[in-house]
Amino acid sequence: MKKTNRAPCISQPCRRLPLLGLSVCFDLDGTLVDTAPDLVRVTSEVIATRGHNPVNYRSARAAVGYGSRRMITDALTAVDDAASDAEIDTLQADFLKRYADSLDTLSTPFLGVEETLKQLIALGAELSVCTNKPGWLARPLLEKLQLDRYFVRTIGGDEPPQKKPAPGHIFAAAGHRDPSRIIMVGDSWPDMRAAQNARVHAILMTYGYTPLPQIRLRAGTRLSRFRDIVPTLLTRYS
Repeated sequence: MKKTNRAPCISQPCRRLPLLGLSVCFDLDGTLVDTAPDLVRVTSEVIATRGHNPVNYRSARAAVGYGSRRMITDALTAVDDAASDAEIDTLQADFLKRYADSLDTLSTPFLGVEETLKQLIALGAELSVCTNKPGWLARPLLEKLQLDRYFVRTIGGDEPPQKKPAPGHIFAAAGHRDPSRIIMVGDSWPDMRAAQNARVHAILMTYGYTPLPQIRLRAGTRLSRFRDIVPTLLTRYS
């Protein structure tokens, strides 16, 4: 777990650090990083071992937030391939190996991510990653993209007792259980539902991967640009 050190507010309390004490938890895929190009690429590689053509990019992209198994099963369903559970287990293991070996080939941070993370830290916020992606894949991806320096902790979906939409995943990422001091930023149903379960404010990034109509996700705030997170939080907490 990575820690950061911040000087306390002394003579001018909180004016220069209006977000001091706020924990901002970010989803990874579809929120911080556009990982769909690599995840869809690997899905196509895996189903090619069963003789299938590459997947439809748009359809596969919508399933990214639900994990590799869902991407594989959706791709097989689309071509009427009734693979057994054991066969899907094998395909998923192949997927994870291929992806781990090439997870940053096509993936890039979304526009404004790094600039915004720097600003949030400068304003006093503590940042973490709350992702259903396994931690052993999430951390190397953040490191390769040089984003890991901004987060005090990264909690993957394989690490808490229950992953999103369970509220405990958010609390583990935030490092505490005070909902008034936590913001969840994500792009899909698991993120928004976890925020509702934890009773924390949720920001939905509308450029993400959700296959559901965004109005159904019941986000507290909806934003189309990552850089708009800073003024939104300053308005809410200043």
